[in-house]
Amino acid sequence: MKTDRFHFQCVNCGSLYKESQLTYLCPACSESGSGKSPLLGVLKIIYNYKEMISNGITLPQLKKNSYLDLLPVEATESLPNLNIGNTPLYAINRINNRELPFNLFLKDDSQNPTFSFKDRASSIVSAYAKEKGYGTIVAASTGNAGSSLAGICAAQGQKAVILIPESAPVEKLTQILMYGATIIPVRGTYDDAFDLSIKATETFGWYNRNTAFNPLTIEGKKTAAFELYEQLNNRVPHRIFVPVGDGVIISGIYKGFEDLFNLGFINHMPTIVAVQAKESDNLVRNLENTKFKIVKSTTIADSISVDIPRNFYMAQKYIQDNKGEHVSVSDDEILQASSILSKNTGLFAEPAAAAAFAGFLAYQNDHKLADNSNNVVLLTGSGLKDVKAISGILNMPDSIDPTIEDLKKALL
Repeated sequence: MKTDRFHFQCVNCGSLYKESQLTYLCPACSESGSGKSPLLGVLKIIYNYKEMISNGITLPQLKKNSYLDLLPVEATESLPNLNIGNTPLYAINRINNRELPFNLFLKDDSQNPTFSFKDRASSIVSAYAKEKGYGTIVAASTGNAGSSLAGICAAQGQKAVILIPESAPVEKLTQILMYGATIIPVRGTYDDAFDLSIKATETFGWYNRNTAFNPLTIEGKKTAAFELYEQLNNRVPHRIFVPVGDGVIISGIYKGFEDLFNLGFINHMPTIVAVQAKESDNLVRNLENTKFKIVKSTTIADSISVDIPRNFYMAQKYIQDNKGEHVSVSDDEILQASSILSKNTGLFAEPAAAAAFAGFLAYQNDHKLADNSNNVVLLTGSGLKDVKAISGILNMPDSIDPTIEDLKKALL
């Protein structure tokens, strides 16, 4: 790999590092960090945009090369032989039989191989590890990142070690086990599993996939922005509703559009709406605070249930610099949104993904979305990943005898 094709920049101190110098965090800033606060020294990858422009790079060329010029891997052969990304974008014209005056699009990333958005990050991490000779990749996860890494590693012939809080949904743990990964339940929270995975990385020399800690995760997730731009006929959407936990997905979407902006393909950034559960709003609640304050997360949306949003500082900077917006929704609103989404579109999303749709519903009640504007809701995971969470809103009817009379009664 050409070491001058990109470099790292610390989001806190602004220091620049060559690709060959670092793997994870800015050494100066990370030393002053605390395990009980968001990560300091998270790195952003900066490409040589001026050189690409001077070489006459075009959007069709980038697409033809699978955007490899904007990804930190050498060759497409390093990527998993799975259909990752290029997920559908559905246009929705009405909700509850009411025609919408604006354009609504649902980006369905449950169509990835392990049924979540996390495959975008796992594929880039896996490819990089493959090129650098790492045989084992470790991650802390509440389920989706773990099942994603496990599935991608199974396809790549790599070993995955997944540390999960013991409260993680059984559906997601089943995926991890089926993919043959080593799964280790940890007594405590996701944050406890995260800290242990860092120690394991240092002790055993494994490659670490953790979001924010590994800057490549943001690079993988930004590919959804490239797809949105392409799917909307090379137009920037007016608003994108993104579920937010640790701040990596929203940073990835911003980063993708930022890359397009830096190359001159777009002349403005979209308005991105960060959606958090009220029962886990540690990122948006601290956006204007000078001192980070933690409130214990209790939301049913486990994938965005985060006490310490590790990528807080990058997400905060993106939101503030680009006049981003935010909304918080209750668990009840998330469950109601999940039901409305399923019944109106045929798309069954897990609570963390349905949170983005709940945020869209809440936002349009408080603000007028411009007529004919393009609004995107990012659906990040399948509802089959956490069936237990929505069991309370379901009413399974009693069995009947196989007679027409009983059937008629049941239909009343």
